[in-house]
Amino acid sequence: MKIFFVAGEASGDLHASNLIRSLKEKISGLQTMGVGGDQMQKEGMKIVRHIRETNFMGFVEVLRNLRQIRGLFRETKRAIVEFNPAAVVLVDYPGFNIRLLSFLKEQGIKITWYISPQVWAWKKGRVKTLRRYVDLMLVVMPFEKNFLEKAGMKADYVGHPILDVIKNDEYDKSRLKRELGLGDSPVIALLPGSRKQEISRILPVMLKASEKFPGQQVIVAGANTQTVEYYSGILGKSGAKLIMGRTYDVMAVADAAAVTSGTATLETALFGVPQVVCYSANWLSVLIARAVIQVKYISIVNIILNRLLVKELIQGQLTVKQLTGELSVLLHSSSDRIRIGSGYRELRELLGKEGASERAAVLICRWLKPNGN
Repeated sequence: MKIFFVAGEASGDLHASNLIRSLKEKISGLQTMGVGGDQMQKEGMKIVRHIRETNFMGFVEVLRNLRQIRGLFRETKRAIVEFNPAAVVLVDYPGFNIRLLSFLKEQGIKITWYISPQVWAWKKGRVKTLRRYVDLMLVVMPFEKNFLEKAGMKADYVGHPILDVIKNDEYDKSRLKRELGLGDSPVIALLPGSRKQEISRILPVMLKASEKFPGQQVIVAGANTQTVEYYSGILGKSGAKLIMGRTYDVMAVADAAAVTSGTATLETALFGVPQVVCYSANWLSVLIARAVIQVKYISIVNIILNRLLVKELIQGQLTVKQLTGELSVLLHSSSDRIRIGSGYRELRELLGKEGASERAAVLICRWLKPNGN
């Protein structure tokens, strides 16, 4: 059997790779091809285009890269036709994947979507499109199933796949500190994201704020989607230590963190690290987003809890002074650390149980082979 995957970001690459692993255990001779990254490639998937070429953030950035995106779209469609899969699994990445739906339906290819687009946050009219084209919708947030079903679309809740990946008690903090060349003083982790657009805007502010804590160790979590040379150009003479491709290890040793909005905010929470969430984008992108986004928060942590647990510094609020103040609170206020820790425990309970990748694989197999053949 052949299955084509489309995952355009680092988190999608990670979760899709675990899904592929579970599917290989259930489907003998499974062949996979698609858009993805190193993790999916390690599971034997043939890469059509790597995520380092597909990771765009913001409305303006997408417009600036339209030619490249159109080329990716044409190449992906051509690869699907040549591969002739039994099904396509779309993994998050809604801006691109939604535009594939009508083409896939025209080809008579079954469609499942793993990690639903956040239609509850913006562009709720997209539910009609999903209902029309998607055969199997697998959601990972506890409230998404009810939202979609109220909109007339069937959905299956499998739990969040991040719980399959992050098992905090398996990380030996003392050993990791030695391995990473760190001392005993507190660690501030800077997680500036994986896209150039966000790193270039947010990391310089993070670095300047971290300089206000000379007694602390500062680590920058570098994403494999970028090069060491790229980060070095931003770090300059900063005393921060760059650690590439080991984001979870960085989280495991951190005492406080500044985190760019995205999946990393949820990952940081599951590691129990007090955090301040940072977001900055092109002003036009933000203006458009504010016109269509219908949620109160930008952090997944706050969205799931439906309250402001972790501080969010957005656009003009993201200044060196503001970030320095918030990091100081996280490092020195025991009451705030206790409050955040309590909220993180509540968050973990809301996310359900481990095994999302396995449950998703079972549902996909049942959907592809309804008679067990």
